[in-house]
Amino acid sequence: MNQTSRGAMRMSGADAGPLVDEVELLASRLPLDDARLLELGCGAAVTTRALAGLGRVRSILALEVDEVQHAKNLAAPPTPGVTFARGGAEAIPAEDGSADVVVMLRSLHHVPVERMDDAMRELRRVLRPGGVAWILEPIFAGDFNEIIRLFNDEQVVREEAFAAVRRAVDGGVLELVEQGFYRVGRAVPDFETFEQRVIGVTYRDNRLSPEVLAEVRRRFDAHAAPDGSAFFESPIRVDLLRRPA
Repeated sequence: MNQTSRGAMRMSGADAGPLVDEVELLASRLPLDDARLLELGCGAAVTTRALAGLGRVRSILALEVDEVQHAKNLAAPPTPGVTFARGGAEAIPAEDGSADVVVMLRSLHHVPVERMDDAMRELRRVLRPGGVAWILEPIFAGDFNEIIRLFNDEQVVREEAFAAVRRAVDGGVLELVEQGFYRVGRAVPDFETFEQRVIGVTYRDNRLSPEVLAEVRRRFDAHAAPDGSAFFESPIRVDLLRRPA
């Protein structure tokens, strides 16, 4: 992970960084052994279950705001050590100092802008002194982003998310340990899967006009292999923060 000093925090890197496996990156950079891990915005809990499967953490409390996705998580076969609950980063249903590690994967920019500072203070509250928070946010760049922005332009909210992290560090709410820039891969077997997983998310209404859907399809097909599958590399930024001891 690239070392970046507190005064040199950057929203995006000139170099997108190495291509990494996201779970392997988490496992290599976070103190997971016997950790009480809190995940905010777990979505379909793919990463949640992968982290639990490593056999290193003591427990995972995985929160999700979207009621539909939360119900799906509860209905899925249970994963040992994982507890699902409904809640958001701006009001975390957890005790003070109850987490050793907090993970937010592409979820801070989904917090209402006016509550992002509350979310950062909540991270501090639930972390034990010396505990760390892993804030992973997508950088507003790349081919996949250029498709998504046709129906969901997140440039402003991603900028606001980074500004909230900066304010938390500058205000002493949390300390910056490291900042790094990477690329992660996303394999999509076909456009129908893209429609289901990306356009058809339950936490946002993405009813596209025929014209917009046709343009989304055209741009997707421009990256597709003869079998219809596509692979995208997306740049991400990770800010590793710590609650002051």
